[in-house]
Amino acid sequence: MTTALITHGDYLRHTMGPDHPECPERLGAILQYLAGEPLADQLQWHTALEVNPKQFERIHPAGYIRHLESLQPQQGLVYADPDTALNPHTLHAARLAAGAVTQAVDLVLTGQVTNAFCAVRPPGHHAEHATAMGFCFFNNIAVGAAHALAQPGIDRVAILDFDVHHCNGTVDSFKDRPEVLVCSTFQHPFYPLRYYDIERPNIINCPLPAGTGSHPFRQTVTERWLPALRHHQPQMLFVSAGFDAHKDDPLADLRLNEADFRWISELIVDAAATYANHRVVSTLEGGYHLTALARSVYTHLDVLASVSS
Repeated sequence: MTTALITHGDYLRHTMGPDHPECPERLGAILQYLAGEPLADQLQWHTALEVNPKQFERIHPAGYIRHLESLQPQQGLVYADPDTALNPHTLHAARLAAGAVTQAVDLVLTGQVTNAFCAVRPPGHHAEHATAMGFCFFNNIAVGAAHALAQPGIDRVAILDFDVHHCNGTVDSFKDRPEVLVCSTFQHPFYPLRYYDIERPNIINCPLPAGTGSHPFRQTVTERWLPALRHHQPQMLFVSAGFDAHKDDPLADLRLNEADFRWISELIVDAAATYANHRVVSTLEGGYHLTALARSVYTHLDVLASVSS
């Protein structure tokens, strides 16, 4: 058994302008860093496939998908919101990003791999039921979780999100679905300021003030996430792996480092061992300092792969 890494070259064709932080170079930095490490040879590499439309529509209505299709330009950029633009290749990349997560679910549930990481873009956790925002068009992790819940034997899942921005879209998707536990740490007050104060037993929102470093972050996760996981007993864990809480990231003000990402990755695989037969599907969200992003993803993958060795 091993760890799958799922990606696709067409992710690089989606661009939102020369100065946009969510750029193709993010993925390039990750893959280039991995190429120089022995870990790359331990992974099972897969080329992402486009998501099945039926899998999409468990999260996003057909009318919303048609709306995005109507926006996609033949050339240049069209903006879905002030931060989120489509070029001629965007929706193909977005379908591949969501497809990577459903593909990962299938690989894990059929026992072909122990766990999986999806090196994708565009990210997804800000995409609400029918709203593109925050660099996101389709909610990749939500589509994957809904796909898992449609499989025999999977009745409860958890989504764990340590991106520096709150996962408003994921909360929107599952706020009224108690079979899905959503745990999120995030800087607050900060973008996107939506769904951060919702009160549901299955929604564990953990706002952190600017400047938060390792100790309060780890304490919050230990005190809030672990009891929720113990109560929920998820049969599969999903991870929105955003690395923009890194101290070097230019878009935010938390003070985490690679050791913190290793710590939370170890916590996640330990929880998966306890409740979910080691089943973890993780997907890339944010992270905008290229060197910090590459090192942090490597650290996360190193922990996932250690379970499989």
